Amino acid sequence: MKIKFHHILDVLKIKTKWVTLLLPGLILGIFFFAISLNNVFTETYDIERFTSAKQTIRSPITIENEQETERKTRETVQAVEDRYLISDEVTQEQIGYIEEIFDAIGKLENEVLIDEDSSENESPVVLTNQEKIIRLKEILSHEIIENVNDTVFLKLMKVSEEAREEGKEVFITAMKEVLESGVRIENKNSRVNVVKESVTYTTLDNELISALEELSSFAIVENSFYDAEKTAEARKEAANSVDPVLINAGEIIVREGQTITNEVYEKLTLVGLLNNERNVFPVIGLSLLIFLIISVVTYEMIVLQKQRKLDKGKIASILLVSLIVVTFMKVISLYTNQTNQLFFIVPVATGVLLLKLLINERLSIVMASLYAIIGCIIFNGQIPGALNVEAGIYFFFSQLAGIIFLRNVKDRFAIVKSGLGMSLANSITVLLFVFLSFEKYSWLDLLIHTGYGVAAALLSAVLTIGLLSYFESGLGILSDVKLLQLSSPNQPLLKKILTESPGTYHHSIMVANISETACEAIGANGLLARVGAYYHDIGKTVRPHYFIENQLAIKNPHDVISPKQSAEIIIHHPYDGAEMLKKHKLPKEIIDIAMQHHGTTLLKYFYYKEKDTNKKVKEADYRYPGPKPQTKEAAIICICDSVEAAVRSLKEPTEEKIDEIVASIVNDRLMDGQLDECPLTLKEVKIIHRTICETLKGIFHSRIQYPMKEAK
Repeated sequence: MKIKFHHILDVLKIKTKWVTLLLPGLILGIFFFAISLNNVFTETYDIERFTSAKQTIRSPITIENEQETERKTRETVQAVEDRYLISDEVTQEQIGYIEEIFDAIGKLENEVLIDEDSSENESPVVLTNQEKIIRLKEILSHEIIENVNDTVFLKLMKVSEEAREEGKEVFITAMKEVLESGVRIENKNSRVNVVKESVTYTTLDNELISALEELSSFAIVENSFYDAEKTAEARKEAANSVDPVLINAGEIIVREGQTITNEVYEKLTLVGLLNNERNVFPVIGLSLLIFLIISVVTYEMIVLQKQRKLDKGKIASILLVSLIVVTFMKVISLYTNQTNQLFFIVPVATGVLLLKLLINERLSIVMASLYAIIGCIIFNGQIPGALNVEAGIYFFFSQLAGIIFLRNVKDRFAIVKSGLGMSLANSITVLLFVFLSFEKYSWLDLLIHTGYGVAAALLSAVLTIGLLSYFESGLGILSDVKLLQLSSPNQPLLKKILTESPGTYHHSIMVANISETACEAIGANGLLARVGAYYHDIGKTVRPHYFIENQLAIKNPHDVISPKQSAEIIIHHPYDGAEMLKKHKLPKEIIDIAMQHHGTTLLKYFYYKEKDTNKKVKEADYRYPGPKPQTKEAAIICICDSVEAAVRSLKEPTEEKIDEIVASIVNDRLMDGQLDECPLTLKEVKIIHRTICETLKGIFHSRIQYPMKEAK
């Protein structure tokens, strides 16, 4: 029955642990979803055609207006003129006909015909015009004879040879220009008129001009023929050259007071502003992103849980820091537009600086990445599907710089130094965007944006300093800054130890030095061990003279009381110390070290002293009630406390004796089960053993024995 009850308790503990880890993740997920929903969710409208718009409506997305693209393509294709092929053969053929006419007339005019029946003494017979026409038709091509009127030939014959040659040159030149530019059936008459005008406005003889004008109708013929292949290719190229008609995200579709025309209504339908169903998909996408983010956060909390570094205070700090950072982003995003870029002034690094100080560096780097991703959504201008990559890059490098520059936290001024480092990183990131951009920035804009970055860095540092104390006190989280404050000799409790039990104070300082070195050797928190060692024996100030290190020139009070009474006094000092520490509101980690630094060890001296006279003595009466050390730091202080006291008692602490005592105490703690409940491994125990020996040998090194001055 008892075993079954313990099993139920174990199951309940496991369930409680998972609830503790999953519930914060669920809260963060709901918060992130709620605060970024309007950045992906599109408002829809109940609008009818031909009504007036009650407000200015912008497109939430970038999308192609396919119908408008098709219309534009169709108009472009229709605007492409038909392609024609000009026949050089027809051109040359027509020019050849004209040359043939002029050459034939010239030859005929120069030919003197003599009648065969006349004698040699008779004068030559000149042909009449009719005879010349007949003779001319005998030598000209059939095409010319069929299409050229006889009057044209007669007019050409009447002019002189020189005038005819001049007219021929003018006519053929004009004819060539027209034919080479192409003559189609539909423009033939206009092209004929062009040739006529070319010869009309010359200085040629009127008779010749008249002949050439009549000849134009024959000379100019169709020589440009429709080319279906080239026309199709030209139309295809024109269609390909048409850019898609886009409705850009943020583009005004209709202004307040304008009429909702069919075209506007179609655009509203296209971008989904009249369709509630389309809003489901961005919400699903946002949910998936939030799920991934929360999964990463939960995983990091599980890692901390396995390392025993997670408690309710740290879980609460992750929640509160995330709420603060994302709220900062959301508030500033409400005043941000495409021109002012106010995301540069967000003190986003505040969160990761706090997380590094309160928890660890790994978690702060992971959260820096997640905050940057959320920033990409929050600063997207409320355009679904859009991500502000500039904001995400800026946030990431700003936070990463803060984490890197926050080193060696000795006081709160280290946070200010980190702020100066962030200022440099922020300024470089701003310049990066300026130089990568095609836009031209004025010097004033550059100074303003850089000033935003510097202000964000310094504001992050100031907010971190201001909020850190609230997290430390309100959530009970122990940071390095707090530990450094507690290590100051001016702390009231440390002054109390120094003034009321100086021997204990010296002992605590020695234990602190040894413990810090051992902790750092295995990767534990050396600063926590040092401060914990300072306060671990604060309970001895209740009865300081009952502890041998404070018995200077006085009689040992244990010589006059029973071993049992002595044991009760000695055993009570860890719990007296814990009560004093609680009263002064010191961190739980320090209180635990004070309570656990003796574990359940046995007060061997008084136990065996009592056993000499009382064989029935109970060992449990001479053991500390515990608990045993629960952390590495508490376990190391448990070992170093005994080691320092033992080595200090040696008259001649040689290296061999130190090694022997340290090994004896470490083995005793292992065999007595004092280290069973802490996460130390055997490998780490060996490293602790070696480190303690090396530290003690440095402290208790051999010294020169100076000779005493002889008395005269």
